[in-house]
Amino acid sequence: MTASLWTASAAAAAVSGRLTGRTWTASGVSIDSRTVARGDLFVALQGPTHDGHDHVAAALAAGAAAALVHRVPEGLAADAPLLVAQDTRQALESLAAAARARSNARIVAVTGSVGKTGTKEMLKLALDTAGPTHVTAGNLNNHWGVPLSLARLPPSARFAVFELGMNHPGEITPLTRLVRPHVAVITAVEAVHMEFFASTREIARAKAEIFLGVEPGGVAVLPRDNPHFAFLSDQARAAGITAIEGFGRHIDADARLLDAAQDPEATLVFALLGDEAMSYRVGVPGLQWGINSLAVLLAARASGLAPATAAPALAAMTAPKGRGARKRLPWGDGGLLVIDESYNASPASMRAAIATLAQTERPRQARRIAVLGDMLELGEASPSVHAGLAETLVERGIDLVFTAGALMRHLHDALPVDRRGGHAANADAAALLLAGALAAGDVVMVKGSAGSAMGRVITKLEDLAAASLPPAGRDQGEKP
Repeated sequence: MTASLWTASAAAAAVSGRLTGRTWTASGVSIDSRTVARGDLFVALQGPTHDGHDHVAAALAAGAAAALVHRVPEGLAADAPLLVAQDTRQALESLAAAARARSNARIVAVTGSVGKTGTKEMLKLALDTAGPTHVTAGNLNNHWGVPLSLARLPPSARFAVFELGMNHPGEITPLTRLVRPHVAVITAVEAVHMEFFASTREIARAKAEIFLGVEPGGVAVLPRDNPHFAFLSDQARAAGITAIEGFGRHIDADARLLDAAQDPEATLVFALLGDEAMSYRVGVPGLQWGINSLAVLLAARASGLAPATAAPALAAMTAPKGRGARKRLPWGDGGLLVIDESYNASPASMRAAIATLAQTERPRQARRIAVLGDMLELGEASPSVHAGLAETLVERGIDLVFTAGALMRHLHDALPVDRRGGHAANADAAALLLAGALAAGDVVMVKGSAGSAMGRVITKLEDLAAASLPPAGRDQGEKP
């Protein structure tokens, strides 16, 4: 039997709304009629181009328990189960606030320029060892995703983890004040969304907004190696937080990485938490996973778990889609290893992905190949930032680099001629160019900002492999 999340009366009280039609109980909350599940409360949000009220009938037909609306759509049955509020956007936030008020869960909020989603998922694994844990689904981390995630918080949850995102100043403040975390984690401060910020110090200031919602007696977990650590610490103290813990390689880090090794399936971590030496395994290759796992152990400890209990759970971690997931595809008389980093990109995450590619095992004579799309929202420095990746790629010994997009042309031109796989205008053309150059045994890493659509490169390789077709000819894009 599905557990009740919201009764009609409780939801009506939360949003100061009016019930009409038949009574109901909801087991979930949804804002998308295309993916609404049976038993969900469907919230009809009105946006600049779409109005959820136009899809209420479809949501109810798909099994929604009821719909939260601010106007009654035409054509509904007389007994259609509705909760009528003054404004559905505000009502969703009120529902979220009510879910938070009734919860006894220990709550962790995570933000950062990179690593938010992976850290959130590692926290779920760790906290699940001690009790039911609710986490943000996917990357629902913005002005409507956070209220939705919070409205879904079950009363029975012992722990909850919410991801808070932003690309402008002031966006995290209302989110953290809604979530009211006991533990605030900042994974990193890097040159991301520079189109909207004058400096990385201003990015740090925006990330530090997370402290404004922390509950009295709460804990801040901060990246000790980051140049903005002192500033973040000052901002935490100004918000009334006295318990501040750092993670990283720094000698003063509360969770200090001593060493990390990568095998084809995992990262092996050796660390100090205070005076306690620990070794454990994170089930995804990459140094950044090892470092962020330290933040997880500090947040778990601040939530009441012993790090020695939490750490073994991280062996079960798998990379979220587009964030380092590995796929083996048949190719020629052998196969390819494809590392899917296509979800998003920034200078810091690019360097981390390149480092992981460089450490990935390959058959003798096989190549490590990077396929890179534009990094967006980097402002005036974007051309030089793209070109600057050439040094990292050469230092890390990447054999061949394919680039896609106008910005990545700067990288293509900066690369030594023998490292240039080729340049294409977009992901689709780059995929064809790449396919014509691949050989069995190659290791391929694909990465770019979401707007670069580099996931299409992965899809093209999968389609070619599934169809057992010969690689497409090298007639797209430019030759070295």
